[in-house]
Amino acid sequence: MALKSRNLFHRNKKTVDQNQDSDSDSVSEDETPIIKKEKSRRPKENNFTQQKLKAIHPIITPKYVIPLFLILAVIFIPLGAGMLYGSYKVEDLTIDYTECDSQSNSFETIPDDKFEANFKNEFSTAPKWKYSKNSSSEATDEQGICNLQFTIPNDIGPAVFLLYRLENFYANHRRFARSYSEDQLNGEDASIKIIKDTVGQNCEPLSLDENGKRIYPCGLIANSFFNDTFKGLSSSDGSDYEMTNKGIAWATNKNRFKKTKYKASEIVPPPNWKKMYPDGYTDDNIPDISKWSEFQNWMQIPGLSTFSKLVLRNDDEVLKAGTYEVEIGMNWPVKEFNGKKSIYLTTRSVIGGRNPFLGIAWIVAGGICLILSIVFLIINLVVPRKMGDVSLLSWNQQPVKLEEDN
Repeated sequence: MALKSRNLFHRNKKTVDQNQDSDSDSVSEDETPIIKKEKSRRPKENNFTQQKLKAIHPIITPKYVIPLFLILAVIFIPLGAGMLYGSYKVEDLTIDYTECDSQSNSFETIPDDKFEANFKNEFSTAPKWKYSKNSSSEATDEQGICNLQFTIPNDIGPAVFLLYRLENFYANHRRFARSYSEDQLNGEDASIKIIKDTVGQNCEPLSLDENGKRIYPCGLIANSFFNDTFKGLSSSDGSDYEMTNKGIAWATNKNRFKKTKYKASEIVPPPNWKKMYPDGYTDDNIPDISKWSEFQNWMQIPGLSTFSKLVLRNDDEVLKAGTYEVEIGMNWPVKEFNGKKSIYLTTRSVIGGRNPFLGIAWIVAGGICLILSIVFLIINLVVPRKMGDVSLLSWNQQPVKLEEDN
């Protein structure tokens, strides 16, 4: 019985071989054999993928560390001193005119805490201010003119820049900073859906007016545009120091700010622009933001609550010593949020305006490097460590410690 079972499951080798031969013949006659490409996760053979890039593995010893810190100190300290010197060479004058609207119609001396001056010669004459109503304006609020009078003790410039400075205005607040339409700034005929629902930045809550018309330019940033006006410096002897608003914005802004494709009937001004456009837009007065440098500067969001924006400049002429006056149209309120606004008259150096922080930072960094180099040198001379001594290895220290314990 066992023999029969064994024969039952025994295969005929000859029959199997014949079947295999017939199968191979049919494949060779009818089809071309497919060669499967072997899959491999092995990285390519190059130095980068095989992690064989050349590298330097310095041995940190006093012989290298002390000179390194000393070299860094020699580099940082002179550079920092040069930056600090250049910063202090900048001459500037800052006058806070926030409270000017509460002054009389005749010049009065500005309190000492309202101005700051840095000139080569002594700034001995305190600035003065006065406030007067603008009778030519039909607006009932904030229609005054602030006149600031100040004396420049010595010739400055060129170049000479006039900026306004705001304090305690948090333009980097998330809700404020994202409230604008990039499509509108690019001159596109942006639809209501785009200016209201674009993810990441849209004009809410100032997209449409009460009649459903699109606001142009829309958003909180444009609506809060700083609209105090500044007239150039006029001298007490009747001569004026000409300043221009040309070149106050970044040259790259021409790629971002373009003339709109909107028609006047499709758009309305932002709510806070009613003074500039009391009757709304017409085909002749739609603002061309591609040429409006002050607006372009305002749309550049500052990172801090205190910041300055350039409004006028003179790159060619020296500002002679003498008494000058600036006329400011008071339009932009700051007292509601406990803010301050100032004018900032300044020159420049090779590293920009007056800012000693960068020079001080380099000097401090160089001083730290110098101190570290001296400390490491003293340690190396007083209690030097034997570098490369195998007896200092932990596994060589253990037997010695055991012997001492015994």
